[in-house]
Amino acid sequence: MAALVFSGITLLTGCHDADKTVAAPAATPKPNLKMWVRYPEPPATLSAAAALGKQLFFDPSLSASGRMSCATCHSPQHAYGPPNGLAVQLGGADMRHPGTRAVPSLRYLSFTPKFTRHYYVPGPSETEDEGPTGGFTHDGAVDTLHQQALIPLLNVNEMANPNPAAVVAKLQRSSYAGQFRQLYGADIFEHPDAALAQAALALEAFQTEDTSFHPYTSKFDAAMAGNAEFTAAELRGYGLFNNPNKGNCAKCHVDRPGPGGRPAQFTDFGFQALGVPRNPEIAANRDPGYFDLGICGPARTDMRKETAFCGMFKVPTLRNVATRQVFFHNGRFHTLDEMMHFYVERDTQPSKWYPKVQGKTRSFDDLPPRYRDNIDREDAPFNRKAGDPPALDDDEIGDLIAFIKTLDDGYSVKAGARRVE
Repeated sequence: MAALVFSGITLLTGCHDADKTVAAPAATPKPNLKMWVRYPEPPATLSAAAALGKQLFFDPSLSASGRMSCATCHSPQHAYGPPNGLAVQLGGADMRHPGTRAVPSLRYLSFTPKFTRHYYVPGPSETEDEGPTGGFTHDGAVDTLHQQALIPLLNVNEMANPNPAAVVAKLQRSSYAGQFRQLYGADIFEHPDAALAQAALALEAFQTEDTSFHPYTSKFDAAMAGNAEFTAAELRGYGLFNNPNKGNCAKCHVDRPGPGGRPAQFTDFGFQALGVPRNPEIAANRDPGYFDLGICGPARTDMRKETAFCGMFKVPTLRNVATRQVFFHNGRFHTLDEMMHFYVERDTQPSKWYPKVQGKTRSFDDLPPRYRDNIDREDAPFNRKAGDPPALDDDEIGDLIAFIKTLDDGYSVKAGARRVE
């Protein structure tokens, strides 16, 4: 039995004993994890701007159809992610226009840094390039939550307002227009650009202040605070999560506390090209010449010439990922088990995941050949060849999923669980 000691907890990496609750062995001193992780203090009440932003977030009248609000796609009951298993959601003026990307969760976005083309970290040469990092949306196109909030309001496949003036006109007719004037001035609607900017900032304030967007109530958080213990399967999965030759998840989905004891965000905010198979469920993909290149467009236009980044998409947080029914930027997979098997079999058994054309497997079929060198083939579990054994077997995938499920919020309110302090 192999073991990895990580943050004072022994992580089992090579056994499959009966599933039972276990704690760190007596020989391994358990640190005071309540000091190790500092959880943010929630505000007593929302600010006036955040309270207004909450009304905006749930208001379908701000859409061209009158039937779509922010919460339609970012459901609070689904960790502010999509409420169904559709690869992409339907919107537009008639609520029949399909999007082109899966809806991401809006949880745990507050610490997202601004987009940068090259993020350097200390390394052997003291200037090790980690590639592009930061920004919001799947392609990092905007640097703030208030910029991100404007995108769906004006997207033809989402809330479908034809222009900013149409959004402001709806705000002026809303039930909270008086509240808007009280906050931003009696003549605010006479200045449409300012009114729209304040609406976006109010949405940002709501997402920043309301703890439902960053509750930190998972079993992982409870364990880090000393209020819960992982089961044997969860511990084995945690070991695989950190093992650089097995799951290697922690390389991108960082599980360490951030600056000032900030709880682990389970993302490095970076970008990866993974070669996810093309998804026939997306209407845009019926055009064989259409490709979503992530950072390189077509949604993002300022980085089209940065061909070294084509095919790269934002690394999402893994918090609450087990609650989702769609995975990756194109919603290609619908279960964690399927997604994990793709990770470990992409290179060892490509014919299982990619189509055959004239009897030959067309790997990485959702990325033009000229950009396929951007795909990660060096880091485990992608550092294998056809016919090699995968980095994880079925039992190990089960253990890894068991750990990933500890990242779902709501553990502190489950029967029998101790509340996180």
